[in-house]
Amino acid sequence: MRVASDAADAETLLAAVPGDQRVAVVDARFVGHVHALRLALTDPRFAASAVPGAVTAKPEARTALTRALRTGAGTAAPLPDGIAAAMESAATDVHRPELGALVATVPTDPQTRDEARRAVAAVDDEAVRLRTAVKSRDGFFTTYCISPYSRYIARWCARRGLTPNQVTTVSLLTALIAAGCAATGTRGGFVAAGLLLILSFVLDCTDGQLARYSLQYSTLGAWLDATFDRAKEYAYYAGLALGAARGGDDVWALALGAMVLQTCRHVVDFSFNEANHDATANTSPTAALSDKLDSVGWTVWVRRMIVLPIGERWALIAALTAVTTPRVTLVVLLIGCALAACYTTAGRVLRSLTRKATRTDRAATALADLADNGPLASAFSALTPRVTWLRPAPVLAFAGGAGLVGTALGNSYGGPVVVAAAALYIALSGLALVMPLKAPLDWLVPPFFRAAEYGTILVLAAKADVNGALPAAFGLVAAVAYHHYDTVYRIKGGTGAPPAWLVRAIGGQEGRVLVVALAAALLPATDFTVALTALAVAVALVVLVESIHFWVTAHKRGAPAVHDEGEPA
Repeated sequence: MRVASDAADAETLLAAVPGDQRVAVVDARFVGHVHALRLALTDPRFAASAVPGAVTAKPEARTALTRALRTGAGTAAPLPDGIAAAMESAATDVHRPELGALVATVPTDPQTRDEARRAVAAVDDEAVRLRTAVKSRDGFFTTYCISPYSRYIARWCARRGLTPNQVTTVSLLTALIAAGCAATGTRGGFVAAGLLLILSFVLDCTDGQLARYSLQYSTLGAWLDATFDRAKEYAYYAGLALGAARGGDDVWALALGAMVLQTCRHVVDFSFNEANHDATANTSPTAALSDKLDSVGWTVWVRRMIVLPIGERWALIAALTAVTTPRVTLVVLLIGCALAACYTTAGRVLRSLTRKATRTDRAATALADLADNGPLASAFSALTPRVTWLRPAPVLAFAGGAGLVGTALGNSYGGPVVVAAAALYIALSGLALVMPLKAPLDWLVPPFFRAAEYGTILVLAAKADVNGALPAAFGLVAAVAYHHYDTVYRIKGGTGAPPAWLVRAIGGQEGRVLVVALAAALLPATDFTVALTALAVAVALVVLVESIHFWVTAHKRGAPAVHDEGEPA
């Protein structure tokens, strides 16, 4: 900390700080809560932040702050406020955190100083800090059964120097142990699995609350939190299938179906949000009705519970695991997720049809990236001059996928007609992306592609009807799903989709479909299982190595994490 006598002195002191360090300018007369300063000066997600009486800049915004220091020095406002205003005038984004009941001010006389001090004393900033560590919008189970005490676990972790990434890792390990307990196939193992799954979810909530409580956000942390959630849930499905097999019940098809359905649900969410988050004139009577329902207390919780979010879903899985069988657990989960998928998808289709919005080029690019077309489909997309009349894209994607999965269902294992259906699917996948995906329902294209690819693998593995085929298919879908989730999180984080070479290396979604169809047509069932296993290992190795390298280097570069604000104080 250095004390400057005037603006010129402050500029000299700032220039002496190494360029790779964060700097802050705080008025010596500042009166406010410590947490108000913490929100402004320590949040790593923003290049520049400010509250009344204080402004900060990370290395990438240091130059803008220095220029603004000269401009803001001539204003009547406190110097930090003048700097922040000058930075904004020069088109530099300055984050201004929601303070709510927190105080941050620069008194100009003894009376206002006394008033500010009384206002500070009237509010417990630690209570505010704990409250705002919890997300403002969450599921019923999380809000009332987890967050009331997990926030205190987060504070306990913060006071002992634990990081959110460490808690995230412990949550993953706990879920993997839960999956291992489920795999024992004993009643005691199932009970332990249910309890450990809930404990894993408590820790999953704690890591985010710890990040908000201590403002420890990072690119790597956002990626770990998102991908580990999927890894935990899908590993648990596999544990249930292994446990059921020990008792003589084969539920691998149900486990794989649950993973396929849950992943497709997520893709619906991601695609819809990417298609509409920056759309202009984004209005819809359906959205207005939804907002109106959100103003009535009981409807808010019903609407949040009916979509079966992660808290309710994991509580359901844990309870059913402890008291029933893996088959019952997975069947109930499939029914619940299917109903939730119908509800959310129908609502989004209605919103899309009734809103008058102009989709942006960025949204179209994001949807094309989520489609995950490889070189084969891209060859048909290049037919732009001759087939621009082929619309709408969702009809092409649905027709190709439904035809492929339907053909696989209607024929015995090894039928060559499935290869022909895969070839047609490749053509329609490419033609669906001939035009930019800007139509109202074009966000359905990626979910249709996911359902087609995963569904084809599931059906062909089930048709093979040999030991190991469905577990191998589970591994392949898990590896491909990781790639698709990774694509989503890169786009959400503003870092762009995975490189084109990676998509080509793993064949694109249509290339993988063709490979699986050819393997089923050319290989006996036992060799088909080996082929699925080899393909799963190859895809997993390529995508994991590239993904881990990308996110670790992005973390070192200081790329911004996805914003995840808690409730304003």
